[in-house]
Amino acid sequence: MILTALAIGMAAQGRCTALDTRLPRPLAGWTRDGRGLDTGHAVTLPARGGKLETRIAIRKAGTVGIAIDQDGWIDAWPATGRRALRMASESRGPRCSTIRKILYYRMRPGTYRVTVNRLKGGRAKLMLTHD
Repeated sequence: MILTALAIGMAAQGRCTALDTRLPRPLAGWTRDGRGLDTGHAVTLPARGGKLETRIAIRKAGTVGIAIDQDGWIDAWPATGRRALRMASESRGPRCSTIRKILYYRMRPGTYRVTVNRLKGGRAKLMLTHD
C-alpha cells in the first residue's frame, strides 16, 4: 500500500501542468508565430491530402533541426536536387512541449525545399533550429 501511494505520488510529479513554458533556448520561439519557416519563431502551414511543402534559406552552414507538432515524414531537398538529404539524427520534442519530434540535417548555405508527408490534419506547425 505504501509502495502504491509512493508510485502514484511520483507519477503525479511527472505530469505536465503547462505546455511549452520551459523550452530550451534554441526552441524558445516555438510559442511565437511568424511568417515562413525559420529560426526564432514557428509557422503553421496548411496541408493538402496529408502533405505540405515550403522553402527555406540557410545562411550559415551547420546542423539544422526541423521541429514539428505531430507525426509526419519530413524530408529536406536541395532546391535543385533530385535526392533528399540524409537525416543526421532525430529526437523527440522536449518534455512538456507540443513539439512531437525534431529531425536534424547537415546543411550548407543555400535554398532548400522541405516536404512533410503522412500528416493527419489540415495543417502542421514547424520551426527551424540551428546549432
